[in-house]
Amino acid sequence: MIEQMEHSLALGRKLIDTELDTGILNFLVRPVVKTFYDYWVQYDASKNTKKQIDITLEAGRQVLLNGNSEESFDKIIDETFPKYLEVDQVSRNCSKNHENFERLVEITKDTYVNYLEEVIKLLNVREDIDNYGDLCREAFKTEKRAKDDLVKQLDFNEMRIKVVEEDPSIIKLSVGRGIIVKALRSGFEETKREFYAALDDTYE
Repeated sequence: MIEQMEHSLALGRKLIDTELDTGILNFLVRPVVKTFYDYWVQYDASKNTKKQIDITLEAGRQVLLNGNSEESFDKIIDETFPKYLEVDQVSRNCSKNHENFERLVEITKDTYVNYLEEVIKLLNVREDIDNYGDLCREAFKTEKRAKDDLVKQLDFNEMRIKVVEEDPSIIKLSVGRGIIVKALRSGFEETKREFYAALDDTYE
């Protein structure tokens, strides 16, 4: 998970550079956007995404310790989602006063619920495994099941991006919003291709 996060952050920097190189007036906003992104990666994104991973893993562990019941799952969601939201990068960089912010929060909660369901499947594996590929094959059994779960998670992320695309004014940064939005979309599409390729490799 941490390797994927680091890869995604590096990809984001590359995509922002690409967007900055194609705009006629982007030399004016280049220093602002690049400084914002580099500061965000170094002091905010990396630290808080690791916190999200820790929150989700611990939440999954607690659900399993409490019997993996629907009641236990719902209770853990209620207890942990506020902490997850607090360190969520999309939410942190969007205005809480924007008319679409609550919609974004609702989708983020659905994303977290689905993410936690996937993590529980991984944590529930009891067999000895040697690597992440073995873990996924044991947790999801078939490529179709793994792909269905991946599509579901990607759909939630797609919805979050669309909220930002529909009205970029939700982003707190006042300069270079268009560049950020384009890089966000490009990064999502590239990551989606990588996930599908990794899935094919896992079940080949």
